Amino acid sequence: MKITANKSVSAEYELYVDGETEGELELMEKATPEQPLSFIYGVGMMLPKFEENIFGMSIGDKFDFIIEIDDAYGQYEDENVIDLDRSVFEIDGKLDQEMIFEGNVVPLMDSEGHRLNAQIVTITDTHVKVDLNHPLAGENLHFKGSILEVREATEKELAALSGGGCGSGCGCGSGEGGGCGDGGCGTGEEDEMGGCGSGCGCH
Repeated sequence: MKITANKSVSAEYELYVDGETEGELELMEKATPEQPLSFIYGVGMMLPKFEENIFGMSIGDKFDFIIEIDDAYGQYEDENVIDLDRSVFEIDGKLDQEMIFEGNVVPLMDSEGHRLNAQIVTITDTHVKVDLNHPLAGENLHFKGSILEVREATEKELAALSGGGCGSGCGCGSGEGGGCGDGGCGTGEEDEMGGCGSGCGCH
């Protein structure tokens, strides 16, 4: 069976970004056979370029491709680093220190009700500086892996998508620098932003 629309796909992969020196690659996240990336093809769960590169593949097929910055999570934007009033993060006048600490990623809601993931940069007595850029913004994404499973998605799986599903993204593993976080997925070297694969993942 080949990967086409509405197929359930599982894959193992390693996601690399460009290192500090030319030609060097840095491992950001990976999904293993034990904890694979799993998604429904063609329903908006993945980055379009990721799907384009694996279209028509079958179980056992290997892939090795690069998604350029503009087709991944875009350029890093300095204006997406903002100061928010500390009270936004307080409950009864206190911060939840298990959740609100420098480096952690927390869910926020914008004025239109859209969910955003924000990484906490600094905390002061009056403000919390957060970075709304995707953890992989400004990065070319190098994917290497193989297809583990291709099958027809069940009616239950397809119905669940209308209830929210994973969202847009390209993957769902947990990685060192981040990925997506909501949804299926793999395990990386450290915890991320929730995972995506999500280095490639759910944004």
